[in-house]
Formats: sequence, structure tokens, C-alpha cells
Amino acid sequence: MYLTPQHILLAGASGLTGEHLLDRLLNEPTVTRVLAPSRKPLAEHPHLENPVGDPAVILPQLTGRVDIAFCCLGTTIKQAGSEAAFRAVDLDLVVAFAKRARDMGARHLIVISAIGADPKSSIFYNRVKGEMEEVLKAQDWPQLTIVRPSLLLGERLEPRLAEQLAGPLSRLIPGKYHGIEVCELARAMWRLALEEQDGVRVVESDELRKLGK
Repeated sequence: MYLTPQHILLAGASGLTGEHLLDRLLNEPTVTRVLAPSRKPLAEHPHLENPVGDPAVILPQLTGRVDIAFCCLGTTIKQAGSEAAFRAVDLDLVVAFAKRARDMGARHLIVISAIGADPKSSIFYNRVKGEMEEVLKAQDWPQLTIVRPSLLLGERLEPRLAEQLAGPLSRLIPGKYHGIEVCELARAMWRLALEEQDGVRVVESDELRKLGK
């Protein structure tokens, strides 16, 4: 069964995937409102509401009903500056956003995690992503879709060296570890948002590439 969502809440709209997803949402005829809080102003659009400021301050102030929430929040330990600062974004802020979205009426959350996410992983990054997934599952969403993309392929305003070095190689790796274009990921997330099914669904990168074609 397919939904026709009209009111969308989007976190991370200024990021690589978030930018592509926001553009898609604003060009969808069924979407009449996109609420996208951000630290910096986004380009203006008749259907876009863009509260600007500190997410911790903005989240409690968000108002209005939303149908579906997308969470594209994420950073790196290098960008964040420490493991604690990374956890504050990729775990704490994601969880706070999800809770606020649920309070605003959203019944479906689509969230970007990462390939290899595992709360018991010895790799800090994967462990935090896995912990985030477990907390969101415990929020008891009617519908929760967790997407686990491989290396994201696309042009960032602030390039990440690791992605620049690994990008060409990731295009040659088969299966779910093959790199994924951010435009494909954005298309896949929108298609997943239109599907109505109860419970938790985890979508790995190879399936995301197929959905995003």
C-alpha cells in the first residue's frame, strides 16, 4: 500500500544526502509542507519552513502536524572533534529528533544509519550507529525504516579525504559494499517513505541502489 504524505519533517537538510532529499521533496506534487530546521539558512521555497539555529533549542519549538520524518543527521569524529561530540550528534541528536517527530504525529521515520552498524561492534563508529538503531526501535514507532548505505558518492562542500580516497575503489566492490550515489539514496528514501507497512525494516546498501535507480 502506498501513502501520499503531505507534511514532512526533515533533519540534516544541509548535508550531502539531505540536500538531494530536500530538492526531491520540494518537487513532489503531494508534498505541501517541508519543515527543515538547520544551523544555517536554506534556499527559500514556498513549501519550505526553515527554522534556523541550535538544534537543541529549535526541536522543542517545532509545531504543526507531520506525516513522515526523515533523519539525515550525521558527522565524523574528525569533524565533531571528539568521540563524545560525535556521539552527541549521531546518537543523542538523532534520538531527540525522532522523539520530537513522534510527538508531532509522524507515524513513519526513515533514518540514515551505516553499513556495519552494530551495538556490539569493536569499531566506535559502527557501535554508535548500532546503539542509535536500538534506541529508535525502543521508541516503538508504527513504522521505522533504517537505511544502511555504503560509502556515499557525491560532491560535498567540505570534502572528506577518506571518501575521496575510497570512492573510486568502492565503485568496483560488488554487493552491499559498493558505493552509492547520494542521488540514488535520496530517491530510495523517498520510495521507502511511500510504502506503508508496520514494524521495523532495515534496508542495506545494495537494495538501496536498486530502489534508487
